[in-house]
Amino acid sequence: MSPISRGFVVSVAVMAAGIGGFAAGRPDLWPTSLTRTSAAMPAATQSPGRVIYYQDPDGKPSYSATPVKTPDGRAYSPVPESAEMSFEDSEPSPSVTAQPERKIKYYRNPMGLPDTSPTPKKDSMGMDYLPVYEGEDSDDGSVKISPVRIQKTGVRSEPVERGSLSMPLRAPGTIQLDERLISVVALRFEAFIESVANVTTGSVVRKGQPLMKVYGPALSSAAAEYLSALRSAAGGELGSQAMKGARRRLDNLGMPEGVIETIEKTRDLPIAVTWPAPQDGVVLERAAVNGMRAAPGDVMFRIADTSVVWALIDISERDLARVRLGQSVTLTPRGMPGTTFTGKVSLIYPQINKETRTGRVRVELDNHDGVLLPDMYVDARIATGSDTPVLTVPESAVIDSGERQVVLLDKGDGRFEPRQVKLGQRGAGRTEIREGVSEGDKVVVSANFLIDAESNLKAALQGLTALGDAK
Repeated sequence: MSPISRGFVVSVAVMAAGIGGFAAGRPDLWPTSLTRTSAAMPAATQSPGRVIYYQDPDGKPSYSATPVKTPDGRAYSPVPESAEMSFEDSEPSPSVTAQPERKIKYYRNPMGLPDTSPTPKKDSMGMDYLPVYEGEDSDDGSVKISPVRIQKTGVRSEPVERGSLSMPLRAPGTIQLDERLISVVALRFEAFIESVANVTTGSVVRKGQPLMKVYGPALSSAAAEYLSALRSAAGGELGSQAMKGARRRLDNLGMPEGVIETIEKTRDLPIAVTWPAPQDGVVLERAAVNGMRAAPGDVMFRIADTSVVWALIDISERDLARVRLGQSVTLTPRGMPGTTFTGKVSLIYPQINKETRTGRVRVELDNHDGVLLPDMYVDARIATGSDTPVLTVPESAVIDSGERQVVLLDKGDGRFEPRQVKLGQRGAGRTEIREGVSEGDKVVVSANFLIDAESNLKAALQGLTALGDAK
């Protein structure tokens, strides 16, 4: 042995001797069970040995190398070298707290296999079989767990509550123009564009604002005929009928009402007609160019009113059944964090996109300030919950294997019973329970998978035991 090793061993021995000597002179620090039976023990076994450390008198994982006291004045219990050292939480020792002796019924496989043994044994990997005591298993399928294990595994229970289930549905969407508020400026006759006003794509125009000046032979001929009918209208019923026919022809050619009124007042024919904007809005398209020839039906301008826009929300096919007309929707544009807009579901489109497997719903939004722009991305939150109170439990309380859904009822005194349930809708971290539990029942909401595994294991062991008894 090297000098350093010998020095370390000597230091440890001196420290242990010092602690042991201190404890030997303080019998009041020994455990009660040792002091109570010391008189009846033989002389060779009365000494509990050197005290190697001191432990909290309540068995808590708190230790000290020297005698200390708890905040309430109780001395730490000495632990002699003959005692087993364990720094893990454990139940109070029988020497400290008297407990009735429990009878072992059988031993079960440590890996959860349905194999039992009436006597202690090891499995193929050398692991000891675990004892099963009387009272730990029951015929009703429940499982009992000691308070220490409950504390270690973090088992926590909550009561089944009745209340409304809020189920907000989140989905992406885009802003689109209201199809009903888009108009085009097109001519119904062959014409020439003499000039175009200072209006470009993106310009905001008002209804009646001049867009261009148009000359068309057919329009000029119809206007001259109407003016002639006006002058001869005083000639009797025949002149009146001619005026009505000429006016109808102008209407059919689409001449603006303001131009017709000007002809009636001035009794004069303009060479070119000023064509106005049909509505308020934004110019989406301008095709008119100075001096161009326009054929009937050619679109000169496309104008959209953006005071009302649509939000088209794409809903997953499996969630589409939760959406109803009139449900409130909150939208947040991705380009404006913290800004929200509200609306209601106005239409559920009657088709599914076969590529994305999504349905589409429409929300109408007021946009008089023009903040919402076409093709803008938004995140929608649809309130799909119901105001009708239902039985609910936290989502973590449900153990869903795909074929069955189970909750663990807390029966008290460390006993838990698995209960198969029928689920309803989910939302806001809670799940609706339609069958299986009642209001006020306590269900396990944490560490329930560990208890469920224990319950399944005991059920398998009971079935195996019953099969062995039948043989």
